[in-house]
Amino acid sequence: MISGPDSEEAPLETTGPRLLVGLGNPGPQYVATRHNVGFDTLDLFAHRLGFEPQPLEKHGQRWGDLLVASDQSFALLWPLVFMNRSGGAVAVALEELNSSPAQTLVITDDYHLPLGALRIRGTGSCGGHNGLMDIQAQLGTEDYGRLRLGVGGPGEDPVDFVLDTFREIEKKTVQEMLEKASWAAEDWVKGSSLEELQTRYNRRKPQA
Repeated sequence: MISGPDSEEAPLETTGPRLLVGLGNPGPQYVATRHNVGFDTLDLFAHRLGFEPQPLEKHGQRWGDLLVASDQSFALLWPLVFMNRSGGAVAVALEELNSSPAQTLVITDDYHLPLGALRIRGTGSCGGHNGLMDIQAQLGTEDYGRLRLGVGGPGEDPVDFVLDTFREIEKKTVQEMLEKASWAAEDWVKGSSLEELQTRYNRRKPQA
């Protein structure tokens, strides 16, 4: 819910289970690329949960894979549409769960952050990220959580950079970042606030 410029600010609607979204591109050619760290983070968390997601479908189209906790308190979503159409998958999942944007945390890459950095925020602009841009457009609000993972600076060609895999020298830092992000995600679905996660996990540099 977004208040108008002359109205009192209304509290965000927080109904339904928490939805954790990992962004990436589907297909074997995108596995382990910088753009797919959202997928990789969810994979680590799902492995600890020990059960498999189910197809998320609507009107004959498969939008993603959805893993719903046994107690219905949270769900994990891997959109299986290209990054710039992620918003449609998120909207379908929220409708399926009867949940709200304020109950959503999106995990995504960010080449504006140094490799290994983590930044958690509860609202804000898309920062030029096509996946976040589409989510904002489809949900009609910027008021959803995002966990940004630093993948390093792209130089002059950000498109090729985010679609490339990590260099060997970067992989240890990346794995530590993914592990840390997966624990932040688990803390959030278990009830921690974004403010608590910011204090616990936000960092500008990877762990030494």
